[in-house]
Parts: sequence; C-alpha cells; structure tokens
Amino acid sequence: MTNTFSRRGFLAASAAMVGTGAVAQTANSTEIESDISAGVQRNIASFRSLDWQPYFSNLNNGAVLVDLQSRALHFWSEDQSIYKLFPTSVPLSEELTRTGRTEITRKVEGPSWAPTPSMKIRNPEWPDFIGPGPENPLGTHALHLSWQYYRIHGTHDTRKIGRRSSNGCIGLYNEQIAELYQLTRVGTQVLLI
Repeated sequence: MTNTFSRRGFLAASAAMVGTGAVAQTANSTEIESDISAGVQRNIASFRSLDWQPYFSNLNNGAVLVDLQSRALHFWSEDQSIYKLFPTSVPLSEELTRTGRTEITRKVEGPSWAPTPSMKIRNPEWPDFIGPGPENPLGTHALHLSWQYYRIHGTHDTRKIGRRSSNGCIGLYNEQIAELYQLTRVGTQVLLI
C-alpha cells in the first residue's frame, strides 16, 4: 500500500484542524466577529495574483481591486511597475457589503473614528468618537471611498484579517495599509467584487 502526500490533502487536513470556533470582540473593539467555525470557507487556492485587464479599462491613477470572496486586495500602479496583493478583512454580512466601482476621495494618516448612524442603532453602547491611536478601529491609515462611510483602512486587531469581521469597510494589517497609502492617491480607481 502506497502512502502518497499531496498538497490538496495537506490543505484539506489543515483546514479541518483550523475549525476551532471563536467569538472575538475586545473591550475596545467596534467590529464584532461571529463564530468563525460556522460557515467560514477559507479560499487558500484563490489567494493568487491577478491581471488587471478583466476588471479595468485602464490604470489611470492606479487601480485597487478588492475580491470579497478570496478576501484579497490587489493594487496595480498606473505605469504597471508595481503590483501588490494583500489579505483583508471583509464585511460581516451581505447587508453590510457594497460592491461596484468607486474611487479614493481622501487619504488620512492617523484617522479618527465615529460610528455611522446605523452602527449606533445596532450598538448603542459604542462610543460616539475615538481619536487617533491604538484604540481606533481604523488603525493607522484610512483611504476614504466615494461611498459615504466606506473605507479601506488598517486595524490594530490583527485577528480580523482574513475573516468576515467589519461593518462594511475593508481592513488591512497596519503595515500593509501604510504601504498602500503611499502607493495610492486621490482618484485611484477602486472596484469591489
């Protein structure tokens, strides 16, 4: 009897072992994660580099593609010399998710945060405002989109990356949002699929 070891078998076994549940909400968190053991499908194989051409007609001002299924953010520079791929957090539910074309309208280093009116209704105990710093749910940098209340931002809670854990925004590790912040500009096109 031959015992073969395949990449697919290894990934399947690893995914099965990772299936321990957790409910994560720190005392200062403003984003709540549901039990990740139920219904979370990790798309290890789909976290791969992509070509920009199926998604954008040009790279004017650069382009950001957020793939909600694979929980990945792709960036292409206008001159095609830079391509970056980052893992992300995505919205908790379909109701909180927005897809389509938008653009970066403002860039903020050291952002402050205030809950949206709908967040405040769902979570009246949340504070009305959090200034820049380690307690801020937007992390170290925020890229505002043309859709009101939607941002691509950092997070101090690194457990959120790779999960459905936000109230609508796209989250990155602070180190990676700092890098993306430097690469993008106001007017960079963004597509969420």
